[in-house]
Amino acid sequence: MNQTRRPSLELSRGNKVFPQKGPRVTSYDVAEHAGVSQSAVSRCFKPGASVSKKMRDRVMKAVTEMGYQPNAMARSLITRRTNLVGVILSEFTSLHHPEVLFELNQSFSNRGEHILLFTVHRERDIDEMIELVFQYQVDGVVIATTLSPERVDWFEERNLPLVFFNSTIRNRSVNAVFCDQDAGERELVNALINAGHKSFGIISGPEDSLVSIQRTAGARDHLGELGFDNVPVFQGDYSYESGQRGARELANRFKAKLDAIICANDVMAIGCMDTLRKEFSLKIPGDISVVGFDGIAPAIWAGCDLTTIRQPMKQMSEAAVDIIMERVNHPDKAPETRVFTGVMHNGSSARLS
Repeated sequence: MNQTRRPSLELSRGNKVFPQKGPRVTSYDVAEHAGVSQSAVSRCFKPGASVSKKMRDRVMKAVTEMGYQPNAMARSLITRRTNLVGVILSEFTSLHHPEVLFELNQSFSNRGEHILLFTVHRERDIDEMIELVFQYQVDGVVIATTLSPERVDWFEERNLPLVFFNSTIRNRSVNAVFCDQDAGERELVNALINAGHKSFGIISGPEDSLVSIQRTAGARDHLGELGFDNVPVFQGDYSYESGQRGARELANRFKAKLDAIICANDVMAIGCMDTLRKEFSLKIPGDISVVGFDGIAPAIWAGCDLTTIRQPMKQMSEAAVDIIMERVNHPDKAPETRVFTGVMHNGSSARLS
């Protein structure tokens, strides 16, 4: 039987040969040209695969000569993996924690995976986004928002690995990586009290954010344990503007009685500091101390030098990638939680001695 052969390679420039218009060059064509098996060609493009230098050089020479480009879609049909991981972030996280996305992308790329980013304005808007993620047939999902147990069931029904980043679910065994929010707030409270602060206010984050709930409760509960009851809490939303509003509310209500404000994140703390200085002519930390939580880069620059808890984002991101890739390769592996401790940056925004 006569077989239809692909057009011959006729066009050349230097050492590289370009095919005429026609069928796309395949890995089988490269294998035939290099005199190796098709599986050898595939291994050369698979991260971590065992390939000798001699074999790789031979295959890559053929790849260059033929102008071959690996087809990720075709490979996914063979492996039944898309090599894509969904990353769901809140709008706040994507705006103010660019290092999270950078570190996740770096770590996944090192494993031969690529990320698809999905963002939600508020954490309660998550349902529609999850449905969209499922349509892309991703290998797994890293999520940095709150999720109900019913939504976790959606992932388990699809056998889709899920890792919570800086979040988790109470009374449910899930894969999670997070910073110890309670321990961080306790460290901040202890430092303020040891320095002689006696009157406190709190600016919390969104009411639907588990991280904000944990941080606010950690500060308020520890203050209560130490005899500081009925600490006023202003409901913020993680934004700079809500930090400003919180500063106005607390300063107007308590005047000179307040000598420390604990903010649930750095962005609100910066807004709080700017307002106390500009609108109330207060010296920081001479008249009042302000502390935050996160350790974002602008907060510890000299202009702000905020006292805050720095979260180990690189280590947390690497842990999230480790956990999800282990579940991609071993779906029956039990859920795992890894907790990291933040480090206090002793900035000039708080009087701590």
